[in-house]
Amino acid sequence: MTLLTALLFSACEKEGTKTVPQEQNHNRVVVLPEDGKTGSSTILVMDIGHQAKDCKGCITDGGQVFHIDCMGFGNYCRVSAAVSLNQFGTNITATTTDTFDLTSENFFLMPDRSLYFEDDNKDPFYLNIPEQLVYRDSTTLQFTFTGLYITNSPAYSND
Repeated sequence: MTLLTALLFSACEKEGTKTVPQEQNHNRVVVLPEDGKTGSSTILVMDIGHQAKDCKGCITDGGQVFHIDCMGFGNYCRVSAAVSLNQFGTNITATTTDTFDLTSENFFLMPDRSLYFEDDNKDPFYLNIPEQLVYRDSTTLQFTFTGLYITNSPAYSND
């Protein structure tokens, strides 16, 4: 079953029938049911980032090293982003559809994350996003995360 098929089937479940394991409650894929106008929406929810006091310099830009809250390793901030998931063979990408929900910066330091979701049989899966520094597309202003993959157990510790 492809990722997109699994996500679409899970969107059709009756409200209130899914129970997310407690340890995955904050790092998950949420598929909102179709509303008849826009189709289903896919939301990535994750805890990321750390305080400046815990940072040795996370971002380097123009030779300058600095810290930005809510980017990179850690669990300091809860963020969410509406995305469009695309699968071409075994390559999976996620492109944001909400321009400034993650950040107003022109870049985003994505830590590695394993996001929990269930298929139509309530089998648990994880959408794994490897750590990456992504830049906004200059035309669409969206971020695209690449190298995503699916496993039956989390590939990352989400720290």
